[in-house]
Amino acid sequence: MDWQSIALTVAGAIGGGTAVVHGMLMQRLIIKPIEAAFVADGRISAPLQRLVTLLLHFTTLNWLLSGLTLIAVAIWFKQDVRLVTGLFAGSSFLYGAIISLWVMRRLHPSWILMAVAFILIVLGLMPV
Repeated sequence: MDWQSIALTVAGAIGGGTAVVHGMLMQRLIIKPIEAAFVADGRISAPLQRLVTLLLHFTTLNWLLSGLTLIAVAIWFKQDVRLVTGLFAGSSFLYGAIISLWVMRRLHPSWILMAVAFILIVLGLMPV
């Protein structure tokens, strides 16, 4: 395995791991209180409640699948597939890092890890 494959694999592991932690915190700190408010209100239908939950977990699923795809691409595929996957995952991780930095406005593991994963993707896609 060359250094570019290692960079993509580490970026995928960081992005996927961050996604898992993000999903657990999102469920506990944001989704459960929203669901409780929906139940207390009584005007929001059950299908709409499920839709809101799924939409709030969209970024989590996107980051997790991007991380897993980066790892697979680093192991099994050539440069063209790596480039397309790197652009998709990199843009997703960069968006997450920028939004997290904007929201937190201080040092925080969420945007730092996503920024590191983005930098590793860029390094992994650089031509030899």
